Amino acid sequence: MGRSPSPLWRYILFQIPGWTLALIAAWWLHASQSIPTWMAISLPICWFVKDMVLYPFLRNAYAQHDSLPIERLIGLRGHAIETLSPSGYIRIGSELWRAEATLEKIEKDALVEVIGTKGMVLRIRSAQNTNEPLPSSLNR
Repeated sequence: MGRSPSPLWRYILFQIPGWTLALIAAWWLHASQSIPTWMAISLPICWFVKDMVLYPFLRNAYAQHDSLPIERLIGLRGHAIETLSPSGYIRIGSELWRAEATLEKIEKDALVEVIGTKGMVLRIRSAQNTNEPLPSSLNR
C-alpha cells in the first residue's frame, strides 16, 4: 500500500482552490476596478501567508488517524455529572458522553479517566485509582 500524504500536503491541496480564487479576484480587481498593481499582487500573497500561519493550529485536523475518533478519548480525564452506578454521563471538556463505570460506583463530580470504549459508550474508572493496571477485558 502507498504511504498517505503528510498533513501539510493534504492542507496545501485543500487550500489550492482558495489561492486560485484569490488570484482571479486580484486579476479582476486590477483589470476592472483599476486597483494598483502592488495591491493586486499583495492580495494572493497575503492569502497564502494567512493559510501558512493557520497551518500549525489546523495540522491535527488534516492528519490521518488509524483509530476511531471515540478511541482517541482513551486516557483523557473528565468529571461525572451524575452518580454512575454503573452508567451515566460524564463531561470531558465541553462535551457530554455516556459512560459506564467498570469497577466501582462513581459519585457525582468525581474525577474520572477513560480507559476504553464499547461502541459509543466510554468505559471509565475513578481517576484517583490510576496506578492500578487495566484488566485486559476492559481495554477496548
